[in-house]
Amino acid sequence: MTSRERILATLDHTQPDRVAVDLSSYRSSGISAIAYPKLRAALGLPPRPTYVYDPVQQLAIVHDDVLDAIGADAIELGRGFCLEEKWWADWTLPGGEPCKMPVWAVPERAGEEWVYRNRDGRVMARMPEGSLHFDQTWWPFLDDPEDLSRIADLYPDHMWTGIASPPGPSVSSSQELAAGARALRARTPRALVGLFGGNLLEMGQFYYRMDGFLMMLAGEPERAHRFLDALTEIHLANLERFLGAVGDSIDVIVFGDDLGAQNCPQISPRMYREFFKPRHSLMWNRAKQLAPVKVMLHCCGAVRPLMPDLIDAGLDAINPVQISCRGMEAEGLKRDFGKDITFWGGGCDTQRILPNGTPQEVRAHVLEQCRHLAPGGGFVFQQVHNILANVPAENLLAMYAAVREYNLQPA
Repeated sequence: MTSRERILATLDHTQPDRVAVDLSSYRSSGISAIAYPKLRAALGLPPRPTYVYDPVQQLAIVHDDVLDAIGADAIELGRGFCLEEKWWADWTLPGGEPCKMPVWAVPERAGEEWVYRNRDGRVMARMPEGSLHFDQTWWPFLDDPEDLSRIADLYPDHMWTGIASPPGPSVSSSQELAAGARALRARTPRALVGLFGGNLLEMGQFYYRMDGFLMMLAGEPERAHRFLDALTEIHLANLERFLGAVGDSIDVIVFGDDLGAQNCPQISPRMYREFFKPRHSLMWNRAKQLAPVKVMLHCCGAVRPLMPDLIDAGLDAINPVQISCRGMEAEGLKRDFGKDITFWGGGCDTQRILPNGTPQEVRAHVLEQCRHLAPGGGFVFQQVHNILANVPAENLLAMYAAVREYNLQPA
């Protein structure tokens, strides 16, 4: 199989020729820019400049030689853009390592921290000394009056929608976006993953802060519905434009909504069904009407109680499958939901085992996860969320070697 065929077979719950693998096809399957040069060296590959495509989380662009070495089968749409050096500026990572940052997203030094400011000069994100990522510090409808007519206008003014990854402002029209997507598809056998967003719960938290929006859902439901109605209208219009440009080039479209915490969902199944399921269903099914894509949701945390409703709403795949959370054990998820949804992740625990285990423990863990999740298709291997800066390179080699070992075992 080609990589694209392997991913599509997996998403169709057909047993592929081997377990498909992902590294960096979306913002939560990547690798820290600090860890990335160490992985290259461990793989015996020559040094190359480190390019940061996600400034908030400081994730590296993974070059094709690394993707080839680990057998990666998917690639993010953004890799088709910003290929010229004019789009990159020199910067230094918190560990002192040199890197390239998108020219539109170079942070500002402010005393003992790095900051991003919005168009009004307010600090909208900060990274204190000793931290390795940025945190949001300004919430438009918490700190200023609520004005639902300004939701889209305020996208550039808070962290997750205001600090863009490539292509970002390097494209100025749908025609440019479409041309870059077609060119990338023509030059790679890998499945193309398009990051859309369409966040609902999280966008409420971006505008009102997490506590503010959760209290609104519980105490002011009519107000919450008005916000979500206005937001969904914006998402649907953006979806039409996005898939109108790249729908014939991508294989998977990624929506986002972190619905879970460590031990349970952030919201009850009843609240999910009232506020979010109808709107998720509307967007996900519209995406499938617009293009021949599979719909994937980035959703961290303990979301097992929501799985039946997510599937019913039209979800094809979920990532990163946070197996260290309550109820998210791989064996049970596969048994109960494996015929209906693809688990894009869950291959290696990143809270404890990958950063702190021995290579032997990583190997045993990865083999066990593959045994639970791989049979019958419906599983793309990736570690749970991003590879962070403190992960030993030898553990990364052990992780990918274990996947190869599993693939070589008799069927």
